[in-house]
Amino acid sequence: QVQLVESGGGLVQAGGSLRLSCAASGSIFSINTMGWYRQAPGKQRELVADITRGGITNYADSVKGRVTISRDNAANTVYLQMNSLKPEDTAVYYCHSILRTSSRYLYEYSYWGPGTQVTVSS
Repeated sequence: QVQLVESGGGLVQAGGSLRLSCAASGSIFSINTMGWYRQAPGKQRELVADITRGGITNYADSVKGRVTISRDNAANTVYLQMNSLKPEDTAVYYCHSILRTSSRYLYEYSYWGPGTQVTVSS
């Protein structure tokens, strides 16, 4: 059993900053990619940013220059530092992880956190 627990969401004014955290726990052998997605009301879930175990990052064009993703491999934790927030960043932010639960098998599983609300007021 694997759990992803997000924290750090909340209400912030436009131009402000928030830092999201997501810790993975449970039967984890190794984590490949960790990332953040978001879903605004009436819209599809979209990638915000992700990061590989080796530190290779990928960002959505809409957040480049404003958002930084990082991770602590020893703590199985991923962070999302968001600056210069805009009202259009308002969404539920979901943590995502691709990981192996056993050293015996190469199969990787996809897990999602329950989500944390980020609201940016204008």
